Amino acid sequence: MHERRPAGPADRGYPGPLDAGLSGTGLVADDLYLLAHDDRTGKPLLPPRPLGTGLAGALLAEVMLTSCIALRSDTAVVIGRDVSPAVVYGHVLLKQIAEEPGPLPVRAWLRYLARTAVRDVALRLEQAGYLTRVRSRVPGRPGRMVPVDPDWAFSPMVRAQSALDRTREPSPYAGALAGLAAACGLGFRLDQYHSQADRSTGDAVAYLSPDLRQLITQTQITVHAAVLSHRT
Repeated sequence: MHERRPAGPADRGYPGPLDAGLSGTGLVADDLYLLAHDDRTGKPLLPPRPLGTGLAGALLAEVMLTSCIALRSDTAVVIGRDVSPAVVYGHVLLKQIAEEPGPLPVRAWLRYLARTAVRDVALRLEQAGYLTRVRSRVPGRPGRMVPVDPDWAFSPMVRAQSALDRTREPSPYAGALAGLAAACGLGFRLDQYHSQADRSTGDAVAYLSPDLRQLITQTQITVHAAVLSHRT
């Protein structure tokens, strides 16, 4: 069972009500980042390539959940039909997709975004007040990002686990989060809180739209390919 500290906000070193950060930022990649790091030390629980690829999939899922992008039958990423130019050019990722000479396969976008996804999402969480930068005690070593509060960092697990609750239909957000967590190698984390009464991650993913299911599948394939290429 996950240990909970009884200390109040002042004891934790941050202002505001205790539950101020428990609801998260509402962004899939932010929740996946927190799931993929120790909720106290901030140490990553995955190797860099699977972690980066998983977060790349989550960044794509964020704009897919809002119907801003879609996947063609050949898995190429395209801008959604009803997305206005103002929305496209007001969003960094959508702008990048729109400015390509032609639609690229989703795996190409996963590989491209994976290069900087860890850094980019960590910066976003730092700006949102969920992470803080801590200097290394060893001279010459870079510092690392540490959760501001362990409860805030653990709360994505609650959202992911809600997709596995058989008593209710999973939300697209929760299903995507759980599916991407499993796809990048975080299934062991979900299993820590999984009971026999829960649905499987695969069953939760089955509730998602075809595009989201395909994105999760392609993320898993890209993760496996990255791991194999690293071993050879």
